[in-house]
Amino acid sequence: MHMAHGYPESLALQVGPVTAYIEDIEANEAPRTGSWLQKPTERGIIMNVARSFNNWRKYRQTVAELGRMTTRELDDLGIGRSEIRSIARAAIGR
Repeated sequence: MHMAHGYPESLALQVGPVTAYIEDIEANEAPRTGSWLQKPTERGIIMNVARSFNNWRKYRQTVAELGRMTTRELDDLGIGRSEIRSIARAAIGR
């Protein structure tokens, strides 16, 4: 099995189809000027993926850090153990 960047070829990011899809959208749709519904760009797609990954990392880090605390430490902060995930989701929005 061929490995691409440490992953099996079937799991490797295939840029060609994404680029072709974006080019197809650009050719067939006129963007709405001044609207948030403008055509997606490769940079915009990459930025969305990077933002999503960073949000996921921030969520996991918050859950891990709060999860390592004792119940007493959490009580001192006014946090119940059942609230850890909702607090981690709120941390992403900041």
